Amino acid sequence: MASKYDKHTTGSQLVKELEANIKGKVILVTGVTPGGIGAWFSIAVAKASPRLIILAGRKPAAAQKTTEDIAAVNSAVATKTLNIDLASLDSVRTAASEVLTWSDVPHIDVLVNNAAIMAVPYKKTVDGFESQFGTNHLGHFLFTNLIMGKILASKTPRIVSVSSNGHRLNPIRWTDINYGDGKYYNKWAAYGQSKTANNLMAVQLAAKLQNRGLQAFSLHPGVFMDSALGASVDWNVDFDSLKAADAMMGTCYISKEFENKTADEIIATHVYAAFTDDLKDNNGVYLDNCNIADQYKEEVWPWGKDPIDADRLWTLSETLVGQKFQY
Repeated sequence: MASKYDKHTTGSQLVKELEANIKGKVILVTGVTPGGIGAWFSIAVAKASPRLIILAGRKPAAAQKTTEDIAAVNSAVATKTLNIDLASLDSVRTAASEVLTWSDVPHIDVLVNNAAIMAVPYKKTVDGFESQFGTNHLGHFLFTNLIMGKILASKTPRIVSVSSNGHRLNPIRWTDINYGDGKYYNKWAAYGQSKTANNLMAVQLAAKLQNRGLQAFSLHPGVFMDSALGASVDWNVDFDSLKAADAMMGTCYISKEFENKTADEIIATHVYAAFTDDLKDNNGVYLDNCNIADQYKEEVWPWGKDPIDADRLWTLSETLVGQKFQY
């Protein structure tokens, strides 16, 4: 049966359809800079009256602006802000500790790991990891596991890993995640590695915790060239380097054009992944245009869904953050 959703489905449409699933929920979103997908998602779902939206980011002023934008559409929705720098494991631990002290937030229904950086010049995080892998994956991995108790306290716990079809650009470099300290660095390949990690984290969360009622999904939101994510990218130059990276990997994007979405369209798969009931039998999947991605159509690449790679990445991530998580 053909899906009722496609690339033109809007977040506003889905918020209306899924209003009953959103109402009363506690939602935590990372990466909430105004003009970015996390902010747009938070503002859109506020219209359906969740109980609380927690806005997590490294710039307090940015989170505060998104708080004000939420109040403008629904002043009845409570908000909290949380300072977190995903490029610092110390900051992540401090933020998680703060969440765990909130007696007025006994559970979190939906965690949306949305924050990311993209195609930045080579640098390392304060902990010594290539910055895209460290920020986009390791920071979220540690934060998610540290607050897992509050997530599992929900009656309907769900975790959404915002990935990208950019995972096509690289699998995990198991013996050299840091690209030889920059010697072998390609900013698009490194972005691809970090997005592959986002996919695999959802796969492994579902495998480890579905018996506790947890649902976990990853997704490609779509392309919006002027979102906050692309702040470090000069498309006049970097479009050609992206095409070169696709040529190196032999993907369909050698010749396929990128289709820009509207701000309302690009949050649709966020809303779907966070609140639909349609995916109960498909825990851990990667979504594209509010549908389960089709590997035959090059919507998902094999290294972005492999359960062995997901298990390997979990173990590697525990080693890198210096903490094991047993469930």
